Amino acid sequence: MLTVRRQVRQKLDPLRTARYPFTDLPTVGPQRWGGGVTAEQREMTWVRPELVAQIRFVEWTAEGRLRHAAFLGMRTDKSAAEVHRES
Repeated sequence: MLTVRRQVRQKLDPLRTARYPFTDLPTVGPQRWGGGVTAEQREMTWVRPELVAQIRFVEWTAEGRLRHAAFLGMRTDKSAAEVHRES
């Protein structure tokens, strides 16, 4: 698994950006498991959304989050622009 982590990190490093790359924040207020997310948070590293990963999960929560998510690997057959939430 460490090798996979290194490979993913090598792909993410060139995509780093100082600014939050989306138009909406995932959480703005206090949440059940911690505080909200702000675009200025220094402990987070933002990257441009250009890579695609395959994730296994049990369900979407009412808040629009993945429950019991697990990383399965990187996808090279799709661009980030092609990925949409399945219903």
